[in-house]
Amino acid sequence: MNNVIFFSNISIRSIELAFIVFILLRQIEWSYLAIYDTIYSYIERGRELMINITIPKADVSITKQINPQLSNIYGFTDFHLIPRDYGGIFMFYNDQDELLFVGKARKLRPRIKKHFEDTVSDIKQHRDEVTRIDVCLIESPVHREIYETYIINELKSKYNVDKVMFR
Repeated sequence: MNNVIFFSNISIRSIELAFIVFILLRQIEWSYLAIYDTIYSYIERGRELMINITIPKADVSITKQINPQLSNIYGFTDFHLIPRDYGGIFMFYNDQDELLFVGKARKLRPRIKKHFEDTVSDIKQHRDEVTRIDVCLIESPVHREIYETYIINELKSKYNVDKVMFR
């Protein structure tokens, strides 16, 4: 692994890191053997590993309009501001700034639109609650996975059902 990932503001013990890495490997289908020895050696020595994660600032934020005059999807008229061919994470908030849902995508705009049009979306029963969408551009699939899992658990996302460790 030649890439180095820098985060801030979280401390994770080695067993927790092993669990996170296991989830990541399962999600992106990497070989477990590639990093097994490294994780095992830290667990065996009982060391604490420090990983610091800072929630990224939104690159794009769109707000639901009341009685929109322009073409819209559930009151959002600014979907064109969300990049179509970039990867990243997205967060849905309600009018009290409560985090409702966190997701990730290789192509952001189509994925976010799907949540408002699809019949199997995790938020299909709660689409009307969404009043703001924040988007962070993150090209690395590994980084997207880490940020998504961290934000779901740190900010206690209301409607995420996968990757939840706080319930």
